[in-house]
Amino acid sequence: MHPAPQAGSDDLVQDNGQPLQQKGDIVSNTEKPQSLPIFGVIFDMDGLLLDSETLAMDALVAAGHELGYDMPATFCRRMIGVPADGCEKLVRETYGHDFPLRRFFDLQEKHLRDFVDNGKLVLKSGVTPLIALLDELRLPRAIATSSSRMRAHHHLKLVGLDKHFPVIVTRDDVDNGKPHPEPYLKAAHLIGIEPRFCLALEDSHSGARAAVAAGMRVIIVPDLLEPTEDVKENALAIVNELTAVQPYIRLAAGMPIA
Repeated sequence: MHPAPQAGSDDLVQDNGQPLQQKGDIVSNTEKPQSLPIFGVIFDMDGLLLDSETLAMDALVAAGHELGYDMPATFCRRMIGVPADGCEKLVRETYGHDFPLRRFFDLQEKHLRDFVDNGKLVLKSGVTPLIALLDELRLPRAIATSSSRMRAHHHLKLVGLDKHFPVIVTRDDVDNGKPHPEPYLKAAHLIGIEPRFCLALEDSHSGARAAVAAGMRVIIVPDLLEPTEDVKENALAIVNELTAVQPYIRLAAGMPIA
């Protein structure tokens, strides 16, 4: 079995440096422009709308084992939120040029598809009521994801979210993936909303950096990654689940907080 990378931290913290507390906690960064209205919301997909990151990690580990490589979850997590080309570069740099890169990612896709098609893909907590709120407010929304078009549409259709998102920007739809701002800028353009009036919802480092670079406010809902210092510094808020995003959207829309 080939050598494995070093492990990382699994702790999650809020943007005040304290551990996450009860579900629904919200920590706002008061230096960010909270007073601006929200006219559109742009979502990441994996780990934010869909509880898919753990499945993707398991699929990477399984693909590595099938090829005789030790590829632990601590290494695989470095690929969260990173487009395919970035993941390929990371694997190549870590495991060398003799690594069977194409075969590895083909196997990963196969394992992930098996997990998903066997009913393991579910929505993250708070997705359904948040979409209902956006429908109530008639707020445009979009998805900006690092996943391929084929994977994104397959997964969204499987969980019934496809009909709620008329605009889906995938890695195949842009020249530059996250952390470049292009996915978010294109999503904002397609829903007809200026970036400064968009709220981005993210779980990953690269996604958060992309949203900030696009000039959007971003709320982080951590999934498998602890927010880094720069992500915490630039986030409007860090919350435990999407339910906690609702009060902010209501406030930005001029509605009473329920």
